[in-house]
Amino acid sequence: MLLPDLLNFFANFFAWLNQILTATIVITALSLLMYSLTFNLHDRAARSFSTVLFAISVVFVSDSFASISGSPQAIETWLRFQWLGIAFMPTAYFHFSDAMLATTGLLSRGRRYVAVRIGYLLSAIFFSVAAFTDWLVFDPTVEGRAQHLQAGALFYIFTVLFALASIIAWFNLYRAYRRCLTASTRRRAAYLLVASIALPISVFPYLLLVGGSTPSLHPLIFWWLSVLGNLIIGAMITLMAYVVAFFGTAQPDRVIKSRLFQHLLRGPFVASIVLGIMVIAGRAARALGNGESQVVAVAAIGTLILLQYVITLARIPLERRLFYGGLKDRSDVLRIQTLGERLLTADDTHEFLESVAAAACDLLRVRSAFVAAVEADGARVEAKIGLDNPPEDSNVLTLAVMQNGAGAAIQSGLFVWDDYWVLPLRSGIESEVIGLLALKARSDQPDLTHEEARTLQALADRAAAALEDRRAQRKLFSTVETLLPHVERLQKLRAASRYTSANVLTPDSKVEAGLIQNVREALSQYWGGPKLINSPLLRLKVVERALQDHDGNAANALRAVLHDAIERVKPEGQRRFTAEWIIYNILEMKFMQGRRVREVALRLSVSEADLYRKQRVAIEQVARMIATMEREIEGVDEDEYTIAGD
Repeated sequence: MLLPDLLNFFANFFAWLNQILTATIVITALSLLMYSLTFNLHDRAARSFSTVLFAISVVFVSDSFASISGSPQAIETWLRFQWLGIAFMPTAYFHFSDAMLATTGLLSRGRRYVAVRIGYLLSAIFFSVAAFTDWLVFDPTVEGRAQHLQAGALFYIFTVLFALASIIAWFNLYRAYRRCLTASTRRRAAYLLVASIALPISVFPYLLLVGGSTPSLHPLIFWWLSVLGNLIIGAMITLMAYVVAFFGTAQPDRVIKSRLFQHLLRGPFVASIVLGIMVIAGRAARALGNGESQVVAVAAIGTLILLQYVITLARIPLERRLFYGGLKDRSDVLRIQTLGERLLTADDTHEFLESVAAAACDLLRVRSAFVAAVEADGARVEAKIGLDNPPEDSNVLTLAVMQNGAGAAIQSGLFVWDDYWVLPLRSGIESEVIGLLALKARSDQPDLTHEEARTLQALADRAAAALEDRRAQRKLFSTVETLLPHVERLQKLRAASRYTSANVLTPDSKVEAGLIQNVREALSQYWGGPKLINSPLLRLKVVERALQDHDGNAANALRAVLHDAIERVKPEGQRRFTAEWIIYNILEMKFMQGRRVREVALRLSVSEADLYRKQRVAIEQVARMIATMEREIEGVDEDEYTIAGD
C-alpha cells in the first residue's frame, strides 16, 4: 500500500502545482498583453502578437475557472468560452507570421492579406458553433481532476485546419528568419521560430483526441507532463514577448530590456510568488487547524512587502550588469543617471538661494534680502527673504554694480545702493559678475566685523556657485536639445534596419538625395511661387495621389502634402508655447503664417541664431515625414492613404 499512496501523493501534488502554473501563465500573458498594448501598439507585428496573447489568456483563464467550478453547468460554460481562444489561435498565429514577413521587408501581394481575413471569419464561425451547438464539442466530462468537452462531428475538420494554419504560420516565421541579415536579428528571429511552436500546443484541446483516458489511467504521468508543459509554455511566451518588445520602438536595446525586465519583475514574478505562497499558507493552515483567512492574508502581505524590498535593492545592479554592455558603456550610462539624480533644478536653486539669503539676514541682523542672477538682458530675482519687495529697477542696480558707478566698494566688496548693501556674486573661473546679493541696509554705511565679513563672503561664494552651476546646466540642456533630434534620428534608422536591409538607407537616402533642400524651397514659397510650382517634390507618388483630390492643381496638391507632414510633427494635446511644441510652432508660424524671423523668435522667446538651428531640425522632420508618407503609398499591404486638404 505504500507505493500506491506515494504515487497518489505525487499525482495530487503535481495536479495542485499545475493549477498554480496555469494561474501563473494567465498572469504572465495578461501582463505581457498590457505591456504590448502600452508600448508597442502602433507596430503591426506587436499588435498581431497581442491577439496571440489574448487567445492564450482566454484559454488559461477558462481552464482555471473550470477547474475550481463546482457545478457541471459552470464547467460547461467555461469550457465552451475557452473555445474563443482555441478557435482564434491559429489565425492569430498566422497573422503574426504575416506581420513578421512584412517587418523583414516581404510585403504581401494580397494573398496573405485575404487569408488573414478569411481566417478570422472561420475562427468566429468555429467559436459560434462551439459556444451554441453540439456539432463541434458537447457534454463535459470529468476524469480524475481533469475536465474537458467531448469531440463532436466537426472537431476533426477543425483539427486539420488548426494544424494546417499552424504549420503555414511556422513556415512563414522560418522565411522571416531566413531574411534577417544581422547577427542580433537572426538570433531574435530564431528565438521566435523555436518559441512559437508552443503557441498551438498550449491551447489545442488534445484530450478530445484521446478521449480523456490519460488522466484516469496514468494520473501521475499526466499531471507531471502538464506541469512540464506549462513551464515550457510560460517560458516560451515570455521569450516571444521579449523579442516582440523591440518592434515599433526606436529606443536603445538596453532601455527596452530594462523596461521589460522591470515590468516582469513587479508584475508576473511578484504576483506568481504571492499566489503560490497564498496556496501553500492556506493548505498549511488547514492542516494545523488554524484560521485559514488570517494566515493567508498575513503570508500574502508579508511576501509582497519582502519582494518589493528585494526588487528595489537588486533591480538596478542587475540591470547594469545584464543590459549595459561592457565597463565603458556602464560608466557612460552611470554618469548620465547620476546627472539625472543630482540635477539642480530651478526649484532646488530657488530653495538654496533662499537659505543663503536667510542666513545672511540672520548674520547681519537685517530684515530682508534678495539674490538676483545677472543675465545678458538684465537682472532676474531668484530668491528673496523678508516683507520688503526687491526694487523694480534692479537692472539699474546691476549696471551700477558691474560698472562700480554707484559708489566705491566700502567694505569687503560691499556697495551701497539706495537703501541696500550690495555684494556682487562672481564666477569662480573668469570672475565675471553673474549675480548679486542685496541686503536691506541697517545703517548708512556697512559696519561689519571681520568675522561677519568673512562669513558673508562664504555665503556669497555658495550663492555664486549655485548660480554658476545652474547657468552651466542651462547650457547643457541647450546642447542636449540640439543633439536629441539627431540621436533620435539615428536610433530610428537603427530600429528600421533591425529586420531588413531595405530600411538601412531608405530614410536617409531620400533625405540625402536633395529631399531636405526641396522641402526647404517648397516651404519658403508655401503660398505660391516658382519653387513650389516647379518643385521636384511633384514627382513623388504621394503628391501624385493628392492631385486627384485637388482637381489636378499641382500647387494645391503639394501644399496639402506639406500641410499633412507638418501636422504629423504636431505633438498631441492642446497647442502650447513650450519646448515640446517649438518645432511645430516654428513650422506653423514661419511658413504657414509667413511671419518674419524676428517676430517668430520674440514670440517663442529664443534668439534668432537658435531659431535658425531649430528651423533646420524642423525642416528635416518634415522631410522625414514626407519620406514616410511616400513609403506608405509604395507599400501594397497598407491601407488606402489620402492627403487632407488645407
